[in-house]
Amino acid sequence: MAGDFDLNLVRTFVLLYETRSVTAAADLLGVTQPTVSYGLGKLRRRLGDELFVRGPGGLIPTSEAERLYPPLRGALEQVTETLGTTTEFDPDRPTQFTLGLSDLGEVTVLPLVLAELTAQAPRARLRVQAFALDTAVDQLARGEMDAIVASPVLDSPRLRRTALFTEGYAGMVAADHPRLRTPNPGHADLEQERHVVVDGASGHTGPRKALIEHRLEDRIAVRVTRFATLPYVVQDSELVAIVPERVARALARTHAVRLFALPWPIEPVEVAAYTRHAPGRGGPQQWFLEVIRTAMDRMPAW
Repeated sequence: MAGDFDLNLVRTFVLLYETRSVTAAADLLGVTQPTVSYGLGKLRRRLGDELFVRGPGGLIPTSEAERLYPPLRGALEQVTETLGTTTEFDPDRPTQFTLGLSDLGEVTVLPLVLAELTAQAPRARLRVQAFALDTAVDQLARGEMDAIVASPVLDSPRLRRTALFTEGYAGMVAADHPRLRTPNPGHADLEQERHVVVDGASGHTGPRKALIEHRLEDRIAVRVTRFATLPYVVQDSELVAIVPERVARALARTHAVRLFALPWPIEPVEVAAYTRHAPGRGGPQQWFLEVIRTAMDRMPAW
């Protein structure tokens, strides 16, 4: 591109690519929809390519747009950081943030984020939403959420991923389980028990894989869709569950369950925060991301 290429057109292109929507891009840029459409027209004429075509889910980038996006986004982020064009956030002003969490996140992440947000911005409001993996990227890119904290990997060039912490696993049984009474039961002990597992897109596939790897798949008696269901099922039965460790310890404080160390290792999962890339991520979103990171830094290590 020529040296006199309008930086605002680059911003328009990047946000159109990330949001897949003229309306969302206009909202993030603070301009009207006709202004974005006019900018897209200039880009098309300048580059000799359609760049985006309409599809059932919004704008679909052409192969040329796919090629241009990574270097233009990288260049725009450098310019934004160098010139400090991101709007600063005033924590004393009333505002609202929307955070995407799973049921596990509401148990472990939410209390810490809420405490940190209240301490730093007492007038801020927080809205928590569940998210679906197939729509999470679009929800973030379009500004419907300010951040998502999750263990499933949202692999998209439209998002920034910030690692927060790793999560191991522990076994969980009823507090009065008639057989598993030691803190370190062996494989032979678990082989005699019936197990409950979580199916679905939770991002925690380790427990199911461990049971399969150690030839305990035929001992799975119950399958549920959410980890938050497990303590209710376990406390009133003789079932065994494998649960993310931080969640397990939080649930053990409020349910009649007992935890134990597993006889074999399960690879920890990494929990990360996902946000939009600049320039779609403004000062408030960047500030909120730092709140999340600070809150997770204060998470106790078990």
